[in-house]
Amino acid sequence: MTLTDRVNAAIRAVPPWCLYVVAPVPAAWWLYLGLTGGLGVEPIKALEHELGEFALQLLILGLAVTPLRQHLRINLMKHRRAIGVIAFFYVFLHLLAWLLLDMRGLWSQILADIVKRPYITIGMAGFALLIPLALTSNNLSVRKLGPAWRKLHKLVYPAVLLGGLHYIWLVKGLQFEPLLYMAAIVGLLLLRWVPQRRRAMARA
Repeated sequence: MTLTDRVNAAIRAVPPWCLYVVAPVPAAWWLYLGLTGGLGVEPIKALEHELGEFALQLLILGLAVTPLRQHLRINLMKHRRAIGVIAFFYVFLHLLAWLLLDMRGLWSQILADIVKRPYITIGMAGFALLIPLALTSNNLSVRKLGPAWRKLHKLVYPAVLLGGLHYIWLVKGLQFEPLLYMAAIVGLLLLRWVPQRRRAMARA
């Protein structure tokens, strides 16, 4: 048995529901750190950052599922839907932290910031694109929508790009980490697009 076979066997041994069970653990840990002084002098900002960065990491992992299978023969398809749903959960928590803890529910100021601050506008647009994906991430929607389901879920591509741009625009100046995330996003999208383009050209 090769190393890839062992990895795939280990992945198959983990049922998707286990991911949903452990999904709240990082959020609970960061909340605990925030309440006990473990997130530094600006715990709310730090909590927002941890939630948002983890959400972006999960979205990138979701993008990586198909390239991992095609190029490295590592099969995460069984868990792709769970990864996507959990990613949305963390995007939602990131948004809630900003709305309720940072902005304290001051809706007039929130609406003004969405309009005036481009990184918030971009972040909200990315979140809006993810909402129909989260709502249709169930077997009933797959059956009801048929082929349209796959087309709808391609909204994840612009949503992840917007998430990467949100992170780059959020930080002050050009920093390495946000650029690294964006490079991963663009690279994974190219890995998906190039084979599809070649197949389309072959059929033509």
